[in-house]
Amino acid sequence: MTSVSGVINTDTAATTKTTTTKTSALGQEQFLTLLVAQMQHQDPLNPSDPTEFTAQLAQYSQLEQLFNLNDSMKLLAVAQNNSERLSSLSLIGQEVVVEESEFSFQGNPLQIGYKIDGAISDASVSIQNAFGQTVAVLQADDLAAGNHFLTWDGKDSSGSTLPSGTYSIVINATGADGYSAAVSPLVRSEVTGIDLSGREAKIVTALGEYTVSSIHGAYNKSQPAAESSAG
Repeated sequence: MTSVSGVINTDTAATTKTTTTKTSALGQEQFLTLLVAQMQHQDPLNPSDPTEFTAQLAQYSQLEQLFNLNDSMKLLAVAQNNSERLSSLSLIGQEVVVEESEFSFQGNPLQIGYKIDGAISDASVSIQNAFGQTVAVLQADDLAAGNHFLTWDGKDSSGSTLPSGTYSIVINATGADGYSAAVSPLVRSEVTGIDLSGREAKIVTALGEYTVSSIHGAYNKSQPAAESSAG
């Protein structure tokens, strides 16, 4: 009896050598072709073992199910992505909290914050300019776990208003054990638009553009920032 591996070696060797653009994975159509070739080349005096043939059919059935599952997962991913893109439009006009260190300062006071996951004993929020220079330092008074916000008036340590531009938040925190602790920077701003041109929707705010996946929460404009500190 000629085996499947024998058919691969004799009938498809040349094709394998000359074709470089095809995938190396065994596809559904190739599997059927090999199975039919095996039946055509079997020895009439020594036909294929029915048990082996049944096992190969079972393998083909499993392969077909995997292909169907893969197609279904792709369709599900596309549907979910489209749903997220459309639902992001409802964020326009609301204020969102985003885990992000970089923001755009336009001369107006703004809400910056920090997220605490564990126990800390001290923390400060530094504002750095585009050159990495610290221009202002705010003390973090609330050290409980959760999201907390501070209002920055856009002035440096000497009280002078800083020019418009890109700034970043750097959190310096000390854990309960006396070592440095990881605390995430946050910004809060009103959503003025949604950018759907990329693969993932982006929210457009006065502080910059951020991906939807980086949003920690959305709130009405009239809701004070302090209320978002829970959780």
